[in-house]
Amino acid sequence: MSAAIANTPGKHTPMLIIGLLFFIFGFVTWMNGPLIQFVELAFELDTVNAFFVLGAFYFSYFFLALPSAAILRATGMKRGMAIGLFVMALGALAFGQFSVQRWYPGALAGLFVIGGGLALLQTAANPYISILGPIESAAQRIAFMGICNKVAGMLAPFVIGALVMHGLGDLKTQVDAADATTRTALLDAFAARVHLPYLGMAAALAALGVWIARSPLPEVQSAQANATSGGNAGRGVFAFPHLWLGVLCIFTYVGVEVMAGDAIGTYGRGFGLPPDQTKLFTAYTLFAMLVGYVSGLVLIPRVVSQQRYLAFSALLGIVFVLCAYLTHGYVSVGFVAALGFANAMMWPAIFPLAIKGLGRLTETGSALLIMGIAGGAIIPQAFAILSKEHDFQLVFAALMTPCYLYILYFAVRGYRAGQKSV
Repeated sequence: MSAAIANTPGKHTPMLIIGLLFFIFGFVTWMNGPLIQFVELAFELDTVNAFFVLGAFYFSYFFLALPSAAILRATGMKRGMAIGLFVMALGALAFGQFSVQRWYPGALAGLFVIGGGLALLQTAANPYISILGPIESAAQRIAFMGICNKVAGMLAPFVIGALVMHGLGDLKTQVDAADATTRTALLDAFAARVHLPYLGMAAALAALGVWIARSPLPEVQSAQANATSGGNAGRGVFAFPHLWLGVLCIFTYVGVEVMAGDAIGTYGRGFGLPPDQTKLFTAYTLFAMLVGYVSGLVLIPRVVSQQRYLAFSALLGIVFVLCAYLTHGYVSVGFVAALGFANAMMWPAIFPLAIKGLGRLTETGSALLIMGIAGGAIIPQAFAILSKEHDFQLVFAALMTPCYLYILYFAVRGYRAGQKSV
């Protein structure tokens, strides 16, 4: 454990505070799946355009991660996290307001701002928890964070389902049968449902930002806690090939995670399953992820190393993808949801393996890894586009399998690239 934390009274307090932040990450992030169905109806969009919800949210990580690293160097991790929460609050206000007005570009801008705040939070929180103790057991600590994240993620579809998406199937029937004036009135009323929930979210995020700024969360000096080893000290990020391979690994991982979590509702609708059921499918994936996190928390590093568990997870992902392709209906959806278990320990393993030994470059390396979250925008969008012309199950398998194969490569060899000792 780093000296900065070991000498701090109540050393479990930082874990609990960061756990709360990961709860917020999960709740906000995993509302995107149900939001795809929300914007599809409220803004009268096809699937390809509705998937811009994911594009706006996840591309913000790509564009704002490196600026986030610069902000953190100026403010420190603690104040940077508070700023991130305030930015998210502004984004929530914007999304709620523009949704009421049914102006899709404005709603997407709100999601982009929310993602920008999360980029700042994630750029700080992930390396913070990774170097809070020994890097070899970082996956275990991140697994605890993942449990907080996925519990919140499981709640999100039910909360937005109860407050916003209730009666979705009946509403679609009414809209399809209505004349132009009635149709507009129905959709205006439906869009307005999202305003109060996002107003409440904005208030909660702002209050949490104030609390974080005043909390006993200590600063961690990454240059000492994650010291550079070997002959790369004093050089730039290009001296660490395992970092760059990790960036691509994060890109592929987030792509498959979002496909299994946020795109599962669209996947289910491909079989003609009813909207009132598909809106909750994301929660099933997140439950599987929660089980996976508990498994990782127990096994890493006592029984198996984080890199070996990552390799096992990638192989399991390939198996579940093939099973989903070879089955149909609820069984196929069940295998997609089971990918949550395979995906659960990937981020906790990839992130610490990729930033190991970066020392003073830890924040920059973290920002580069956060940029890889853009995979959550690109891979699902490719699925939405290609599924218009090709069998959606075939497209799903063709996109997912190469991603898992690359994650397997990183787990076996990529994480060691350029390092003299492992």
